[in-house]
Amino acid sequence: MLESHWALPAALLLGLVIIVLLGGLLLHAIWTLRRRDRELANTQLAEVARMQAETAARIEGMRDMLAGRQADLARTANERLDSVSHRLNQSMSANREQTFASLQKISDRLAVIDNAQRNITDLASQMNALQNVLANKQQRGAFGQGQLEIIVRDGLPKDCYEFQFTLSNRSRPDCALFLPDQRPLVIDAKFPLEAVTAYREAKSDEERRQAAGQDFARHVGDIAAKYLIPGETQDLALMFVPSESVYVELHDGFDDVVQKAFRSNVVIVSPSLLMLAIHVIQQIRRDARMREAADKIHLEVGHLMGDIERLHERVMNLQKHFGQANDDVRQILISSEKIEKRAGRIKDVEFDGEEPAPAAVIPAPLPRRLAAHE
Repeated sequence: MLESHWALPAALLLGLVIIVLLGGLLLHAIWTLRRRDRELANTQLAEVARMQAETAARIEGMRDMLAGRQADLARTANERLDSVSHRLNQSMSANREQTFASLQKISDRLAVIDNAQRNITDLASQMNALQNVLANKQQRGAFGQGQLEIIVRDGLPKDCYEFQFTLSNRSRPDCALFLPDQRPLVIDAKFPLEAVTAYREAKSDEERRQAAGQDFARHVGDIAAKYLIPGETQDLALMFVPSESVYVELHDGFDDVVQKAFRSNVVIVSPSLLMLAIHVIQQIRRDARMREAADKIHLEVGHLMGDIERLHERVMNLQKHFGQANDDVRQILISSEKIEKRAGRIKDVEFDGEEPAPAAVIPAPLPRRLAAHE
């Protein structure tokens, strides 16, 4: 009983001891594990710190590299922006200059166009005035007469023409040109413009024939009947048309009237053909004056031939005188050469025992005072 009583506490004590030992072992294991965990944590913290330092160094290197790259990129971007800005400025300057030149050309062309438009406006007003003049017969006659007077006065002297000259049949042509035979060449300046206008506005061939046969044929007949007087005037008369375009249209559309005028010895002339006719008249008058002066010219040529013959005789006499003078000079030269030879021989002669005589001194002549009568 006692043994069982002490056996139970011992067992409890042993259990407690075992429990304490197990607790100590557990605590030691826990402490060991915690120390290992701390060491591992410290190691890991050191590794993390090392990795953090390496990462910070790498980040610093990457930051420096990025900063350098950013600086290079900024410098490259600035250079490219400067180049682009320079090119853009050059392009804008060139475009501005081209635009200014184009605007200047456009301005010049607009000025030319404005000037041409003003000229066209002036020409239109002049054409309207000319049309108004040509529509009135009296004004048309004055217009043709004025052009005729200008052309004739510019080409001929005053004694070669006369305006409103009166013929023996009391007719008064617009102008009469006097040829060397003193028969006047008659010029009429009143052209029938109504016939040209009617021909231009005609719509059928019949209307054109009627327009051609009305005024032109009658006017040509009037010129031939009034101004072609046998023995008094020239065999031809001129009908002056003061417009080149009307003259061309007349020949294009009124061929039968032109043929009739030619058969009637009436020549239709424009301003240019009239100037040519005046030039021919000038040549005719010049040739007539040459023929009138032919006798005088022949007489003067005879006198000129006599003067030439006398001149030839005098030249021959002068040539003879020159020949005689040359012969005299030649003989004088021969005599001087002989004198020089004789003087040389005399100089070479020496007389024994005689001293050479002193050279004779020829006194200079005394100056003589001129008398008052000299």
